[in-house]
Amino acid sequence: MISIAQQKLSLNTIETLLKEINPEVSSILNKILDGKNNLTQGDALKLFQTTGLDLQALLLTANFIRKQTKDDIVTFVINRNINFTNICIAHCKFCAFSVNPSDSEAFFLPDAEIVKRAKEAVKLGATEVCIQGGLAPNLDIFSYSKIITLLKKELPDLHIHGFSPMEVFYGAEKAGISIREGLQILKEAGLNSMPGTAAEILIDEIRQKICPYKINVKTWIKIVKFAHKLGIPTSSTIMYGHIDSIEHRVTHLQILKDIQKETHGFTEFVPLPFMYWNTKIFKEGNAAPGSTGIDDLKMYAIARLFFNKLINNIQVSWVKLGPKFAQIALDAGCNDFGGTLMDENISKAAGASYGEYLPAHEIIRIIKNAGRIPAQRDTVYNILKIFS
Repeated sequence: MISIAQQKLSLNTIETLLKEINPEVSSILNKILDGKNNLTQGDALKLFQTTGLDLQALLLTANFIRKQTKDDIVTFVINRNINFTNICIAHCKFCAFSVNPSDSEAFFLPDAEIVKRAKEAVKLGATEVCIQGGLAPNLDIFSYSKIITLLKKELPDLHIHGFSPMEVFYGAEKAGISIREGLQILKEAGLNSMPGTAAEILIDEIRQKICPYKINVKTWIKIVKFAHKLGIPTSSTIMYGHIDSIEHRVTHLQILKDIQKETHGFTEFVPLPFMYWNTKIFKEGNAAPGSTGIDDLKMYAIARLFFNKLINNIQVSWVKLGPKFAQIALDAGCNDFGGTLMDENISKAAGASYGEYLPAHEIIRIIKNAGRIPAQRDTVYNILKIFS
């Protein structure tokens, strides 16, 4: 645990710095340090504009709040991504993973291969598989249910984290049933949790430009709330650094905050910087080349303060940032290093330099080198093992 002396030393450092910075920023950060959990969208917007000493004060405050909330433990999960098909009818402009059914690179993993990959993951210590795929024409909610049933039959204790809100909507629509009925079918088959992806930026105006065939904001919110109320927890995400503004990012954060106040179903928040290299929207000159490192640090730090006491786990994406910069982001308010993944194809297709697999022993080394305590967790953040 954090000693009183350590807390005072750290707090004194921050308080000294707050006297030297912009009074408006100082007032916002002092609000958090005073134990108030009511940062407004205006506060968050101001923090996104920080530079210099103001930015340093933001990062230090976020890290102080992280330490109060999560001590020095940094968690990770041993898992495997199984992207069972890259065939997709949505053709989002930020995606370089999806292809048409007739494409030479199109694939659809047989059921036996999905089970084989899950068994391989368990042998390597995995407690979770993340199941996602493209929106292929021959898929519906019963296709997803079949995959879950097959995995649970062979590996009953394996946590299945699968099927984004977009996949749930698509699968239910193709099956001719309601969203709630679709979620109930997945839960009864053994779905344990869902990724809060397909969120991108929760601004309909932006979604019309980057993913016009995906669900709108109202539908995304409805599906996530349905899942939470059925006892299916989800992660929460944001994908930023394309055509979005900081105003859009703040609105997105507020939507997630409002959902969490109502359902308490989000297990974590995972910022996902836009991977731009091979995407259509970037090649056409219609998107920025991703976020900068400063943008990323601000996102993590502001998330820690904005979600304070509501979403306690802020995850760095080593796939998006690279392991070295992800390690730096641990000092911007983050307490989770994500998963080992084993197979991560979506970021790789977009041109990311990192991905696919980061062994547990390397994650442990990175966390220890940052002066923190590594701990293996399960999907819903129960600690399984601490590495002292």
